[in-house]
Amino acid sequence: MMRTISGWRRFLILVPLLFFLAHFFSVDQLHYNPRPVPNKQSKSNHLVVGPVPNKQSKFNHLVLGPAAGQGLTNRLQCQPQGIKAFSKTHFSTATATAPAPALDNIHFVTVFTLYNSTRPDDQLSNLVTVGNASYTKLERSMAILNVFVDFIQVAMPRSNVVILTDPASDLSMHRNGVTIYPIQGEYSRDKLMLQRIRSYIAFLETRMEEVSQNQGHIHHYIFTDSDIAVVDDLGHIFHDYPNFHLALTFRNNKEQPLNSGFIAVRGTPAGILRAKTFLQEVLKVYRSRYMKASRMLGDQLALAWVVKSHPSFDPKKFTKAQAFIEDIGGAAVLFLPCAVYNWTPPEGAGQFHGMPLDVKVIHFKGSRKRLMLESWNFFSASSDISDMLCLILKSGRTKYDF
Repeated sequence: MMRTISGWRRFLILVPLLFFLAHFFSVDQLHYNPRPVPNKQSKSNHLVVGPVPNKQSKFNHLVLGPAAGQGLTNRLQCQPQGIKAFSKTHFSTATATAPAPALDNIHFVTVFTLYNSTRPDDQLSNLVTVGNASYTKLERSMAILNVFVDFIQVAMPRSNVVILTDPASDLSMHRNGVTIYPIQGEYSRDKLMLQRIRSYIAFLETRMEEVSQNQGHIHHYIFTDSDIAVVDDLGHIFHDYPNFHLALTFRNNKEQPLNSGFIAVRGTPAGILRAKTFLQEVLKVYRSRYMKASRMLGDQLALAWVVKSHPSFDPKKFTKAQAFIEDIGGAAVLFLPCAVYNWTPPEGAGQFHGMPLDVKVIHFKGSRKRLMLESWNFFSASSDISDMLCLILKSGRTKYDF
């Protein structure tokens, strides 16, 4: 009799435990394994959605998690399951209410070079597949560059793209509105961030000569990394803020408040001159203080030093995501919040608290280049920018294989 009672007790203890485990795994699967969304145009170019990642893993397929910022009135709202947005309210009306004058033009400028592998086996061992395409390491770099151009031409079809590159690089791109502009320099991986500033300065010097000869045409410039997606028109910056010379993006980060992946320059003689002088000072600080960080972050540390060392500058302004203008060394510098003009997936889940409805630029920093290609594939099939942004918001916490 005692054995029978003991057995029943063990059974009664196990029942709640089994129920809890079943509920736990069902919720985990609901959060991280939503139903894959097929491509509307091609069965072979569908999204591949995989399981929840191990924290140490980098995945070769998208991993969807919960969307940050849900319930906040000024953040993108996504349906709990899948990647559908609740409303299609992303695009602002800035360009409709304040169209750019016909003589103004925007040039996006980026630095890009190719690092060729001499061993075919290295290329084959690094093959990655996105949608229905497979890429070697070299090919995926070009794919990212092409998607960079694709997003710009959709959001701002009147703009142009200028690619600053090593003259020794075997880079070619035959696309309308795209110019390859060779500039001599040191483009090795260890010195690329340093060379980027040099290339920006050299390019602005040539623009100074051109603007003096073409007084009637104004060409504004936006210098960016090539791993960004422009998802809304940026021309309003130059009209809503008519008194700045150059613009930087900031975030509430004590050590690295400025991100060098977005620098806008007004295309007037004064704007180009002040921007060139400002970047020359950044280059000087970079060389003297941050050469140990020449491969990564040195340019951002130098930018922050130049700005924060100015006597009248108050770093507390970086704590509020509101645009402001400051005089830095004779240049009127417009500071734009990263949350709108340089939004990144990991920070979207962190200090940005989701994705603002008026986000303009998505920056696929670090191991999120796969997400950039997957996002373009999804958008090119669906033409739905809001749903694409939900895809980015839900899958951006994960680090991918490239």
